[in-house]
Amino acid sequence: MIWLRAIAVWLIMMAAETVHGILRTVLLAPQVGDLRARQIAFFTGSAITFGIAYLFINWIEARSVTVLLGIGLLWMVLTLGFEAVVGIYGFGFGWDRIIAEYDPRTGSLMLFGLFVLLFAPLIAFRLRRGQ
Repeated sequence: MIWLRAIAVWLIMMAAETVHGILRTVLLAPQVGDLRARQIAFFTGSAITFGIAYLFINWIEARSVTVLLGIGLLWMVLTLGFEAVVGIYGFGFGWDRIIAEYDPRTGSLMLFGLFVLLFAPLIAFRLRRGQ
């Protein structure tokens, strides 16, 4: 049940991040440029990820560090798959373009976003436990 709930929360995250990406493209990118908009969106997207994890971590009912990190790893893998499928089939991008999105040498922060996903369940759990 923990894993199904973790996937449900990930689906909520992807829905929120999709809206976030649309808003970034429509509202922010024309003002500051695409790369700068993506860099800014890393921070707002991370806040969205942590916020959703924080709201739902008790519902997921994971308690051990191993399971919490496993959920984060699951979210990372699912997100990579989601990004690849949407990039290839939704936007017609090639693998080179998708891989470049995760290369910090180009100014992209998406690689760091994967680490946010990895640690979000553990951090959310520890913040909730501290209340």
